[in-house]
Amino acid sequence: MSGSVTADRLRSHWADVRSKLIETIEKFGDADLDFEAFAGAYSVRQLMLHIAHEELGEVQHGITHALTAWPDDFAVDKYVTVAAIKRKLDEVHSQTLAFLRSLDDGSLAETVETPWGSSGTREELLGHVLEHEIHHRGELSLILGLLGRQGLDA
Repeated sequence: MSGSVTADRLRSHWADVRSKLIETIEKFGDADLDFEAFAGAYSVRQLMLHIAHEELGEVQHGITHALTAWPDDFAVDKYVTVAAIKRKLDEVHSQTLAFLRSLDDGSLAETVETPWGSSGTREELLGHVLEHEIHHRGELSLILGLLGRQGLDA
C-alpha cells in the first residue's frame, strides 16, 4: 500500500491478503511441509512459521512495544501439520487484529521508534509487515508450482 490510507482500508486490505495466504497454505498437505525449493532454503514449514514469527516480532515488539524483546523462533518440531501452523498464524494474527482495530486514521500517521533504531509512521511499518506476508505468500505459491500444483491465482 502506498500513500496515505485509512485505518479501515488497511484492515480490509490485510483481511484480503490473509485470506489468500490461508487459501495458499491449504493447498499444501502435511507431507509437503519439509519440502525445500533448494538446498539450504526454508522448508515449507519454516516459511509458513517465518510469516507468523515476523508478524509477531514486527508488530508486537517493533510497533506496539508490547514485547520487550524480539520473540524466540517458533520450534518447528511443534508444528507437524498444516492445521497446527494455521493455528499459530491465527494466534499471532489475532493479536495484530486487536491492534489494528484500535487504530484510527490519525494514529496511522504517527511516527513510531522501533527498538532497533529505525522509525516510520505506523502506516509505513504495518505496510512493511503486510508486504512481507505478500512476498512469502508468493514464494509458497511458487513452491506449489514446483510440486506440480496450481498456486494462488491472485
